[in-house]
Amino acid sequence: MHQLESSLQVYLKKAELALECTFPTPELSFQVRGKVAGKAYLQQWQIRLNPTLLIENQQAFVEQVIPHELAHLITYHQFGRVKPHGKEWRYVMTNIFRCPPETYHAFDISSVQGETFTYQCQCQTHQLSIRRHNKVKQQQTRYHCSLCGTQLKLLNKEKVINGL
Repeated sequence: MHQLESSLQVYLKKAELALECTFPTPELSFQVRGKVAGKAYLQQWQIRLNPTLLIENQQAFVEQVIPHELAHLITYHQFGRVKPHGKEWRYVMTNIFRCPPETYHAFDISSVQGETFTYQCQCQTHQLSIRRHNKVKQQQTRYHCSLCGTQLKLLNKEKVINGL
């Protein structure tokens, strides 16, 4: 926890110096579940972190997730509502924080993934989350392969839980 708060203060100070203004310290919360590493709540000035992924990837949270989420707050404060990973956010990440503007983490999510369902296209199999599977089942949506473009079809009725 101390490393996270220290990281937050370092990046906050960088933003204050570069933008010549002061920012309140965002509240850190540990209320994110699922595959998301962190989430910035703009109007609450809060950063929520996934406690499971944090335990498994502590250094990456200090070096990547904290600046990523703080950049969302700083961007909102300075530019208002803009694209979440747009040019303003990338500016904060690269020019102020000196961090690569990565939009997705590469953490192992097997411990937080939950159950998935196997779907097939013409070229490969895909794992869909329970939420996406239920949308297909209820005929609310259809998913297509990004490589071959064909519609995904349920391969079998066996669930895969945590990759097992």
